[in-house]
Amino acid sequence: MADTVAVATGNAHKLVEIEEILGRAMPGARFVSWKEFGDFEDPEETGATFAENALIKARASVAACGVVSVADDSGLVVDALDGAPGVFSARYAGVHGDDAANNAKLLKNLAGVPEGARTARFVSVVALVWPDGRELVGEGTCEGVVGFAERGEHGFGYDPLFLPDDTPGKTMAELEPAEKNAISHRFHALSDLVAKLEAAR
Repeated sequence: MADTVAVATGNAHKLVEIEEILGRAMPGARFVSWKEFGDFEDPEETGATFAENALIKARASVAACGVVSVADDSGLVVDALDGAPGVFSARYAGVHGDDAANNAKLLKNLAGVPEGARTARFVSVVALVWPDGRELVGEGTCEGVVGFAERGEHGFGYDPLFLPDDTPGKTMAELEPAEKNAISHRFHALSDLVAKLEAAR
């Protein structure tokens, strides 16, 4: 199990993104969901920031699995909503992971807000924690605006509503996985983490 990295998520999309990018800096590592180690309870995300929640999840995975663990906490920060949904992005409408309800609530709360005032960014923090207590954190953002209707079949979460500045006219959900991975907040956070990992060697 020495070359196994537990990813503290049950989200298959996140697991793939993390493996594709972080795997470049950890050759030979096998990335698996921490759920493969046992039926663990997800830790309560009590942090006030994305970094705090990412570390809570990564530390919990190390304690449960006993191997190097990585966890991401990410969300959408909307300027017109004073930073909401923020750390509550996955449970914005009350039920964790209900993408349809979360998107519907976001559109409702932005009703009447004009295009120029719908600026937002996806924020991601990725924490890598070792059993010996070492910790590294990478951070990244993806700037854009919130659209008026959902478009696209790819991605998950708020992707159908978010139009990145890097891909004018296209929502995140209209991008192919490779296109998204080249600009996403998680890509930038993982790239930041990779740089810190290489610098620490």
